Amino acid sequence: MEDHTAAGIVALPAPALREYVDSYVGFDLRGFPPGVHCGPPGRALTAVISLSEPLEMAAGVDDGSPVARFGGVAGGLMCRSVAVHHDGRQQGVRVSLTPLGARAVYGVPSAELAHRLVPLDELLGPFAVELAERLRSAPTWAARFGALDALFLRAVGRGAGGDPVRGVRPEVAEAWRRLVVSRGRVQIGAVAAELGWSRRYLTERFRGEVGLSPKSLARVLRFEYAHELAAARDPLPWGEVAAVSGYADQAHLVRDWREFTGRSPTVWRRGEVLLGAG
Repeated sequence: MEDHTAAGIVALPAPALREYVDSYVGFDLRGFPPGVHCGPPGRALTAVISLSEPLEMAAGVDDGSPVARFGGVAGGLMCRSVAVHHDGRQQGVRVSLTPLGARAVYGVPSAELAHRLVPLDELLGPFAVELAERLRSAPTWAARFGALDALFLRAVGRGAGGDPVRGVRPEVAEAWRRLVVSRGRVQIGAVAAELGWSRRYLTERFRGEVGLSPKSLARVLRFEYAHELAAARDPLPWGEVAAVSGYADQAHLVRDWREFTGRSPTVWRRGEVLLGAG
């Protein structure tokens, strides 16, 4: 199923993949002034395969992080925006994986990718080359999404013992689900108690699997919702964005926005030329 949006062409993966893959997005962006796009942190582990020139990316915005070139790249969960340097045009496919998807597709827990950008071929080897070739030779977006389904189903099938989620504690998966459903607006201690764990033990096990603590993920999820509201075609005023997304006040939103993007909300909006485009 495809949906055309300002962010590109969005498709859901095959039903058998939806525990591991949230979505595919095909994008072909043209006519923008050159600049640096802030790829905001969120709940997804993002993989991007370029269909044109290599991607120029850094694991932080305006913080001295080195810029590297990638034909295909995988990122873990982050607590800051990724800098995507562009010349006004980008063409590629973005895949949003769940934390379980890291084990299923890459064969490693998502914690191993946290705060990192990793060349896709380091994780997938020759499989990454085949993936890029199939995507670049496909004549339509539908064909590309079909190729992604076929290849990721193969990747999941080759998982250890045929069980890609082996090793993930159900308590960790349930804590993740509750955090995501509530957009981070849950009491971590209460979740731990309901699962029969101490807050400290939940935090240790959760961080060891996901790469972020439950508290850090809750902050990312709240920011993700605020960013979604702020990036809409007709965005709410900042005060309303703060209130709707669960911040105590606008000042709290501004502090988190600076931490996650390196910029104030108003400077971010003024400089983000790919708003609504991914």
